[in-house]
Amino acid sequence: MKFILDNIFLIGIALISGGALLLPLLQRRGAKVSQLQATQYMNQGKTLILDVRSADEFATGHLPNAKNIPLPEINNRLKEIEKSKNAVVITVCATGVRSSNAVSVLNKAGFAQVFSLEGGTEAWKTQGMPIVK
Repeated sequence: MKFILDNIFLIGIALISGGALLLPLLQRRGAKVSQLQATQYMNQGKTLILDVRSADEFATGHLPNAKNIPLPEINNRLKEIEKSKNAVVITVCATGVRSSNAVSVLNKAGFAQVFSLEGGTEAWKTQGMPIVK
């Protein structure tokens, strides 16, 4: 007991840092797909590629046939993509963080199969996959 009282500050720091390391694992960010899986879905057809980056980022290069709806506007523009509720939707951003948030929004809106592209457009480019400007 004396050890715990003498080292309470260090024990607190250890617990907080451990919790901070586990936090990303505990957060549910939705399903992810690799570049290969995304390509397979795209080749099968009836797949919506939803780029949630800003219009300026989208203009610098995007996946083929991608539709751009920035993440802050997605709730207001759901009607534009409502016909894809039962199709596969792959959300894309620069690194995969914003697209994971978009997966949550679309799941709540009733979309059946929504995935986030792992690594976003940066990983897509690194794999030598096609980009449209």
